[in-house]
Amino acid sequence: MSLRSWSATAAAFAVLIALPLDTAAHVFAQPYTLPVPFSVYAYAASAALLVSFLVAGLFVAAPKLGAFARPGPPRHIVDADSSWWTHIGRVVSVALLLLCIGTGFAGNQNVFANFNMTFFWIGFVLAVPYAVAIVGDFYAPVNPWRAIVQLAENAAGGPFVGLVRYPQRLGYVPGLLLYMAFIWLELFGQLLPRGLSAALAVYTIINLVGAYVVGTKAWFEFGEFFGIFLRLMGAMSMRARPWGHSASAGDARFAWRPPFVGLLEVPVRDLSLVLFILFMLSSTAFDGLHSTLPWVSLFWKNLYPGIAPWLSDTPAMQFKLSTQIYYGWQWLALLASPFVYLLVYAAAMVVVRRLMRAQLTVRELVLRFATSLVPIAFVYHLTHYYTLLFSQGGQIVRLVSDPFGFGWNLFGTARQAIAPLMLDVGNIWLTQVALILAGHIVGVYLAHLEALRLFTQPRRAAMSQLPMLLLMVAFTNLGLWILSLPIAAS
Repeated sequence: MSLRSWSATAAAFAVLIALPLDTAAHVFAQPYTLPVPFSVYAYAASAALLVSFLVAGLFVAAPKLGAFARPGPPRHIVDADSSWWTHIGRVVSVALLLLCIGTGFAGNQNVFANFNMTFFWIGFVLAVPYAVAIVGDFYAPVNPWRAIVQLAENAAGGPFVGLVRYPQRLGYVPGLLLYMAFIWLELFGQLLPRGLSAALAVYTIINLVGAYVVGTKAWFEFGEFFGIFLRLMGAMSMRARPWGHSASAGDARFAWRPPFVGLLEVPVRDLSLVLFILFMLSSTAFDGLHSTLPWVSLFWKNLYPGIAPWLSDTPAMQFKLSTQIYYGWQWLALLASPFVYLLVYAAAMVVVRRLMRAQLTVRELVLRFATSLVPIAFVYHLTHYYTLLFSQGGQIVRLVSDPFGFGWNLFGTARQAIAPLMLDVGNIWLTQVALILAGHIVGVYLAHLEALRLFTQPRRAAMSQLPMLLLMVAFTNLGLWILSLPIAAS
């Protein structure tokens, strides 16, 4: 997919290079028959999850809180240190943001000739989260919007403390709403370079206004959704100490940790952060589903015949009005998706509470186990989009020499032909299956560690995780099923 479709032009170009951006990340434009029936993959994945659950129950001991899981304030960077690399990183990040905005407004509107489309969608939206998941949240200290706010603070003569105190009951709602708006733009905005630049400029203004109104610290904690997203991704890395902070003697032993367990450190105190995590999962699942044949047929074959006679007497007007309703139906489904996932997830927690006769409320259980879903959201993101790194990512070598598409050759690479790396569709499918399964196994593992912290006794902890195991099995099979669906003809 063109990361939820840059534009119809992007999809057409993708078809020409035989690795369709609109479908290759989750299904295949060219006919592809699975080597074995889908049910075999579903049974095998379910069995693998069951085995991982049994192994965790038998051999995983309760984690020592002092070793890596220390509840407390979130360990992100708001006021980073003044190290030389942080200053350089901020300058570079702001320069790249301004270049993205400038090239979109002033440059060639061909999505493949303009620097901002490839750099933002492939370099920032795809590559940065993957890198953060490996090496930690290096984005926080060099966040370009935080750097711009800091420049505004310097010009104003002091930090933005806020005109009003941030209402804690809002939690992460501002970040969640902006995240939803961003995904809507990706899926349905049909952005050309100029549209992307306008969106980035508006988002920059939103961050400036948000920081000024509620204070810089509160805004970048709850409102800047890229920061929230990457903070969660960075918690999966093996780097325990945040980027941008110098190690003290007492903190040096926390420099490294086992992978993924940093998510146990993330304090989830508000349902809005749970919804944010679930939207990371549901938006990617919906992106994989919304253009598939079963989903499109659900409206046009099942709903359209019933509503068309009520709209108009003429077939042409019926189709026109139904098309508008169809888009509204798609938008509503996207916005409702995290709440649907929340209902399913909360239902599993209801069963956990009744099964264990736990003193914790369902809300408390929902909060405690939420971060075990982050690895699943990560692998959904990876399986849907990683092929874009091969099909389009290499074009940045050419575009950096001619960012505006004016025919420049600044670094001598503008005319360098970068052929898209063609991946075998069978290998893509097998890689996606393996990644989806691995993410859910990690989710089972993290949920079991959290259960050990709550119920202490290994047997009780394992028993408590039976509903979570069923939830993971359901999510695994849903993810694989979506990946296997054919795309509807456009």
